[in-house]
Amino acid sequence: MSSPSSPASAEASRPFLVIPAGGRGVRMGGGVPKQFRDWDGRPLLQVTVEAFLAPGMPPLAGIALAVPESHLEEARSWPFRVPCTVVPGGDTRQQSVWAALLALPDRPLAPVMIHDAVRPFPPTAQLWEALAALNQFDGTLLGEPSTDTLKRVDPSGRVLGTEPREEFFRAQTPQIARLGTWLRAFEAAERDQFTGTDDVALLERLGLAVKLIPSPSSNLKLTTPEDWDRAKPR
Repeated sequence: MSSPSSPASAEASRPFLVIPAGGRGVRMGGGVPKQFRDWDGRPLLQVTVEAFLAPGMPPLAGIALAVPESHLEEARSWPFRVPCTVVPGGDTRQQSVWAALLALPDRPLAPVMIHDAVRPFPPTAQLWEALAALNQFDGTLLGEPSTDTLKRVDPSGRVLGTEPREEFFRAQTPQIARLGTWLRAFEAAERDQFTGTDDVALLERLGLAVKLIPSPSSNLKLTTPEDWDRAKPR
C-alpha cells in the first residue's frame, strides 16, 4: 500500500475541476453565452480554467466542462496541460454539474472543485485552505462576508428584525467535496427531484458537514454587463 507521502498518494489527492457552462447567459445580452464572450482575446470560460492552472494554484488531476452543444468543438480544441473532458450541458446548472461529474474517472476519494464558469479570479490561498478542510468536513465552499445590514421582513414587507451580519456570507465557488460524496448527493437530489440554489445545498440536505472559508470580493461572478465592465482588462 502506498504511504501518505508517496507519489501515488500525492496523485490521488489532486483535485478535479468541474465547470458547468451550459447556460445561455441571457442577462449579459449580445447573443453569445457570457462564458464564451471574448475576454482579452480568449473566451471567458477558457480564461477561468487557465486561472486554475496558474503557478501556485493546487495542481489539478483533470478538468470536466459541460457546455452547450453549439460550443462542444470549440471547448474541446483548447490546449490545457491537464486532461480535459467536455460534455454537453443540461437544461439546468445542476444537470450540467451532474453530467460533468459522471464524466470524471472513478476516484471516489478525489476532491472535486465545482466552479462557476464566469468567476475568472479564484483566490489561491483560500483554495488551498478549502481543500485542506476536507480532512475534517464533508464539503467546503468559499464565501464573501456580508457588509450589508440585513433586515428580516414578512410577506407584506414589514420589518421583523435586524439580523447579525457576522453570521451571513455570500456563497461563492469553488464548492468542494470528494467525488463519491458529490455523486451520492446528486443521486439523492435526482431521486427526490430536489434543486438546490448552489451545490453544497445538496450536501446540507443530507446532513453533511460543510465548512465555509471566507473569501475576498475579488472572486466575483460576471453576471451582468455592469459586472463585465467593472472587471474587464483595460
